[in-house]
Amino acid sequence: MLIGQKIKLSRILINTWQVDIIMIVSCSATYFAREFLVSHHLDIPSIIPGVLGTAIAFFIGFNNNQAYDRWWEARKIWGSIVNDSRSWARSLINYADENEESKLLVKQMVSRHIAFLYTLKGNLRNYDDNIYTKYLTEQELHEITKQSNMPNAILSIQARDLQSLAKAQHIDGFRFIQLDTLLVNFSTYMGQAERIKNTVFPTTYNYLTKVFVWLFVVSITLVISPYLEYWSIFIGWLVGFVFVSTQINGMSLVNPFENNSAAIPLNQITRTIEINLLEMLGETDIPEPVKPINNEYVL
Repeated sequence: MLIGQKIKLSRILINTWQVDIIMIVSCSATYFAREFLVSHHLDIPSIIPGVLGTAIAFFIGFNNNQAYDRWWEARKIWGSIVNDSRSWARSLINYADENEESKLLVKQMVSRHIAFLYTLKGNLRNYDDNIYTKYLTEQELHEITKQSNMPNAILSIQARDLQSLAKAQHIDGFRFIQLDTLLVNFSTYMGQAERIKNTVFPTTYNYLTKVFVWLFVVSITLVISPYLEYWSIFIGWLVGFVFVSTQINGMSLVNPFENNSAAIPLNQITRTIEINLLEMLGETDIPEPVKPINNEYVL
């Protein structure tokens, strides 16, 4: 997630340079084609780029609004995970009995929740950093690796241990219901995040926007070339650059769980929860918070 108040021009150009080259080539080809091939046979009315510009504005506006909605929903989901994770640890630590058996089981359940967070992050980002392994026993690792959805398998183990606490009367019925509700919430958040990840943004909107931008760049170059001559190449690219950079900026939010500067900072969020829960357990071996990269963004 970007955290800086300013965005470097170099970062924008890194994301758009390929399209910029295509637009410059298109504008140049359009200008020379009109000058040497069709200058006496073709006169493009100025209303054409005007209509295309309006259509592009609608498409880009829709795309960016929907992309930001996906990004913001993902951020709210992980904000809820932060809140309920703290509630989960606080309730287990303070509401369970003070005997040694109960304390050991509570510590395992809180540590196991950290493993749940890291496996969920790994599923959403399609990579496995193996951090979760230090919070699970060998038996638990063997059990969850046999299933395709490891976060869901961890929740099943949590439910089983919660039932054990209740049967041993280490927590009362009311606290059991509260903790079970939190487990249900974690399952809900996981499903919501998976829905965002697995729902493909309509490709037709992105494709048609690119086509319209290309047509717009070509048409505006044709319209202004009689007046600006070779400067029409630069103006065609400049106007197209505005539309392209705006569209690319919006599309960078479509997949909010990707491991890039525009996505939700899952590394930072997960590490923050990990630190909070370890401190609540009284641990001393606590990892450092995730720091911003170049003071520009955090992953």
